[in-house]
Amino acid sequence: MMANIAIVGAGMMGTATAYPLADNGHVVRLVGTHLDGDIIQSCQERRYHPRLKREIPSTVQPYYVDEMREALDGVDVIVSGVNSMGVHWVGQTIGPYLQPGQLIIAVTKGLEAAPNGDPIILPDVLAAELPSSVRDWVKLAAIGGPCIAGELAGRRPSCVVFASRDRDAAEQLAAIFRTPYYHVRTTTDLLGLEVCAALKNAYALAVGLVAGLLEQAGEPDAAGAHMHNLAAAIFAQGCAEIARMLQIVGATRALACGLPGAGDLYVTCQGGRNMRLGRLLGLGHTFAEAQEMMAGETLEGAEIARVMGDALPRLQERGVIAPQDFPLMRALVDIVVHGRSVDVPLDTFLS
Repeated sequence: MMANIAIVGAGMMGTATAYPLADNGHVVRLVGTHLDGDIIQSCQERRYHPRLKREIPSTVQPYYVDEMREALDGVDVIVSGVNSMGVHWVGQTIGPYLQPGQLIIAVTKGLEAAPNGDPIILPDVLAAELPSSVRDWVKLAAIGGPCIAGELAGRRPSCVVFASRDRDAAEQLAAIFRTPYYHVRTTTDLLGLEVCAALKNAYALAVGLVAGLLEQAGEPDAAGAHMHNLAAAIFAQGCAEIARMLQIVGATRALACGLPGAGDLYVTCQGGRNMRLGRLLGLGHTFAEAQEMMAGETLEGAEIARVMGDALPRLQERGVIAPQDFPLMRALVDIVVHGRSVDVPLDTFLS
């Protein structure tokens, strides 16, 4: 069945979701934010996305942000394609145009923290910004798992998970998106999926530290010794800490070993902003210096470290976690929030 779909946010991942949707014959409207004007202009004039470096599908219709009302008119599904900093904005912006029965699915990765330290997933942050008159009448979902935007737009095989607290909504969305190259599993554990999606960015940053530490040590030695052992230990500890957080929040712990956890962490460790930031920190730069060197880029892993730097002490005060829990995340908090030098606490790992 053909659906009318609006993607709000013309960044790489938001736009990449247009390819399987267009291939399935759906009507797709790509709506830029106030930061996407140049992208939308290129998509309208050249049918070319300058960051994905690909032509957009011929059936995708680009819209500027001030055309939001027209773009959302009559759509069945809205894809929230903004980054974590834009979640409040997207909720406030699309809220006035929502109709009961619409589905909202987000590609955004991140967390916020409640005053008591409990994690708040971004679909719930978005929902809180919607008008109360429609909040209970639209169904929210999210996408997790290993998926690089450029590969999805290139129609390379990808396996992801769609999560919604409403199973029918998750299945309906999966049927809309699923293609021979975009393989979609579903779960009702929205909380667990989003915890994995957020934390993996911080742990990918931690794996990225190793590249900088190796450079500091003079690169591989004459016998070709790298630091893969260290990177693997950090990766494993990251998966273990994701599993621990899933246990704490009452989510499905096995997700840490599946596509949303280990799978997404692996693909994030193949490159990108979090790995580049980790390398700079591993080289000895302070976070402030590295942030300046990466000006203009969204540093999701650092933002998660900041959020967890607020949350972990509050959870510990309540007796929810012990002082020895999350040693790798605490080390990241020290590096990113407190500006301390890199110190990987290997003796505390997997204990």
